[in-house]
Amino acid sequence: MNPYLEENGIEVVDTDLGEWIVQLRQEPPSHIVLPAIHIKRQEVGETFHEHIGTPEGNSDPEFLAHAARHHLRQKFISAEVGITGVNFAIAETGGFVVCTNEGNADLGASLPKIHIACMGIEKIIPRIEDLSVFTRLLARSATGQPITAYTSHFHGPRPGGQMHIIIVDNARSDIRSSPEFHRSLHCIRCGACMNTCPVYRRSGGHSYSNAVPGPIGSILAPALEPEKHYSLPYACTLCGSCTDVCPVKIDIHHQLLTWRRELAGKKIIPYSKRLAMKFTSILLRNSWMYKLAGAVGRTGLRWSPRWIVYNPLNVWGKGRDLPEPPRESFRAQFAKHKTEQRRVEGNHASTSSSSSSNGKAH
Repeated sequence: MNPYLEENGIEVVDTDLGEWIVQLRQEPPSHIVLPAIHIKRQEVGETFHEHIGTPEGNSDPEFLAHAARHHLRQKFISAEVGITGVNFAIAETGGFVVCTNEGNADLGASLPKIHIACMGIEKIIPRIEDLSVFTRLLARSATGQPITAYTSHFHGPRPGGQMHIIIVDNARSDIRSSPEFHRSLHCIRCGACMNTCPVYRRSGGHSYSNAVPGPIGSILAPALEPEKHYSLPYACTLCGSCTDVCPVKIDIHHQLLTWRRELAGKKIIPYSKRLAMKFTSILLRNSWMYKLAGAVGRTGLRWSPRWIVYNPLNVWGKGRDLPEPPRESFRAQFAKHKTEQRRVEGNHASTSSSSSSNGKAH
């Protein structure tokens, strides 16, 4: 939304502190709950010095938070329109709830005369009595709190103001009608699946190139743009940790596996990758080929010049470094270990027999 509004001459200021930091740095968020988790406080200090004139080199978190608060307060006062999301909308009352820990949504909705709330169709829950269950689930699964610091209820505009609610579909109806993927709409955006995912924790949110990264994003993104995000369901080890921690019991890793089948069936996966997977299948089904490939790979990585892997043409090698390849395969190490173990057991048995014989003689 931000680029579109800015292209039309509208100044847009994100008021969540993390969102504002990544906006100033012209970066996408890396986490749906903690958007600036990838940025060090020293980098935040440099960003604030460049954009709002804080003293150079000051990276004290409390000072930076006060500086942000002072700067954003002026934006709140002068803003003509406040735009918020919606955490939960209650069908019974027609109201909705916004959960924050900074109070920025309260200021954004109360000070400007116009409040625009944007929500997906999946945010609707049936009754007001259901709300307490979801607010507890959200806070405890996202940050470990009993409840967020601000849980704000909205039922109409401020006096003399306007309130507009935009209900977004954006492929959600298609997901809702799918027997395989409709459960993904149960997501309450707590981020628990990202926090436990071994792939997300090592690769970071930016590697997913999607507004919602991590396991749940790897389900939602292909539903919206399969040609662009076909690779995301493959960024998963299928360990099932995301499913274990999901507070609303979405079978995330099963859905990711299903997406692989769907994308392969639609021939969306590039032919080069499909061909590589066919070759890998043949390789893994033949033990002699597997052993030979392992030996060639270990030898090649040890003796090949470094520039073959780390050069400007290989994007993968720019931010990564391969570990030193082992000189022996796991099979060879295991066989050597078993031989050594049998030798030790044989020596122990001989020693025990000798001790027993000496005892009888005595």
